[in-house]
Amino acid sequence: MFIMDNYITNMLTEIKNVYVKERFVSIDAKDMLRILESMGVRDDDFAALKNVGDHLAPDPTLPFRRTNGGRFCLDYSDERIYRLEFQPFVLSVEEDFVRHDSGMVRSFRGIGDNLQLNKAFQALLVLKYVIIRDVQVSPRPNIDTVSSKWVSTVYPTRTITTPNLLGEPALEGVHSDGVDHTMTSFLGSNNMRDDSACTFIHDMKEVNATRWDRTNPDLILGKFQHKKFLDTVLIVDHERKHSLSPVYAHLPQEKATRDVLIFFTRRPTRPGHISFPYDSFIPHREFPVDISIVELSPA
Repeated sequence: MFIMDNYITNMLTEIKNVYVKERFVSIDAKDMLRILESMGVRDDDFAALKNVGDHLAPDPTLPFRRTNGGRFCLDYSDERIYRLEFQPFVLSVEEDFVRHDSGMVRSFRGIGDNLQLNKAFQALLVLKYVIIRDVQVSPRPNIDTVSSKWVSTVYPTRTITTPNLLGEPALEGVHSDGVDHTMTSFLGSNNMRDDSACTFIHDMKEVNATRWDRTNPDLILGKFQHKKFLDTVLIVDHERKHSLSPVYAHLPQEKATRDVLIFFTRRPTRPGHISFPYDSFIPHREFPVDISIVELSPA
């Protein structure tokens, strides 16, 4: 069970205030480390988290990416987070996600205990829980906006660039992720050029699928480049779009990699939503995990 002191409470209050006002916030690695350390995370947990990208499966639709997946329930009524059973994943054009696999039902290999039992990973789930709770967002169609349960789909992801293949963290260009809140935490990179993987935050007026370098500068609301372990960004996904530049290799003849953890969080769907058939809240039987939370409300 995680307990946070007053200093961390005040830091999270400041982070949440920015998030509520701007509808996105970037958190520096040193602040993330301090927050997670206050939650009981130790050096061994951080070291293990950095290596998650070495144990991922090929992405079902993107040849330059390796990705596993896991679903977790953030249950506000019981103040607990628990692993949910496997379900396929789908994102649609109607959710501002325009790519060759839009509307395709995709299945990802599940994450294992090496990630879900890692205290740093669990603390990241708790941190997102703390920041997004009670943040009012523009609702997407066919979402249960009054539910006390949220589904958080987690994807540890490695983007790979080779001499013959350019790795694109966001091949889809300008997009949203079909959820209420998106959080991405940087885990590490190898042979990545300094101008790689810049994140751009866009006004909702920006056209979906526009490449990062062809967007309207007047509609860019923020820019981040995460290079340090646990550099993190949160985005109110239905009120801000985003895009990313590619992963370029510092030594072009060698492979370059970029590892992140992606957390997609939304309330349950209703009939008529494309994800409704895949929105089970049944606990995972083979890989159960249940995290009790001493709630910190920074609001």
